[in-house]
Amino acid sequence: MNKQRVEELTRELLIEIGEDPNREGLQGTPRRVAESMEFLTSGYSTDADHLLNGAIFTQQIDNMVIVRDIEIYSLCEHHMLPFFGRCHLGYIPLQGKILGISKLARLVDMYARRLQLQERLTEQIAHAISDAVSPEGVGVIVEARHLCMMMRGVEKQNSMMTTSSVLGSFHNSNATRTEFLSLINRPHL
Repeated sequence: MNKQRVEELTRELLIEIGEDPNREGLQGTPRRVAESMEFLTSGYSTDADHLLNGAIFTQQIDNMVIVRDIEIYSLCEHHMLPFFGRCHLGYIPLQGKILGISKLARLVDMYARRLQLQERLTEQIAHAISDAVSPEGVGVIVEARHLCMMMRGVEKQNSMMTTSSVLGSFHNSNATRTEFLSLINRPHL
């Protein structure tokens, strides 16, 4: 990302909306916006293979592995406004191939730190896990609140969007899908 150009564009935007980019409170805003955008879109600068490199382990297990309540912060591609919530994911390893737990959270962040649609984000996470370890099945559920729905447009403060992507046995087996849903909905410790 060309941070200098983003700063220039932010300065122009401030002028366009009727602000004075030279006033005290806005003098550093173009730089801060450029730094913020660099972080919030940092998912473009990596890929799943690079991120997961070396974090695939062998452990003889054929039961479901679940990580739930992974925080998600992203920007919707339609308005560039935040959406935020939680991701729950699970997979059933095949041939003993498992992913390091922190890499699962980093994988979620990598895709969330792009301009996104929640539907695509959910699919990308599921397919990245499937591609990495070829499990028996994968399930991903994302629950999020979208500021483009809350602070503009229809202004629905209590709306929450839920998306899911189920692959392999999570798609083909009602029992597997039901077990996954049951386990992610258990009370916290």
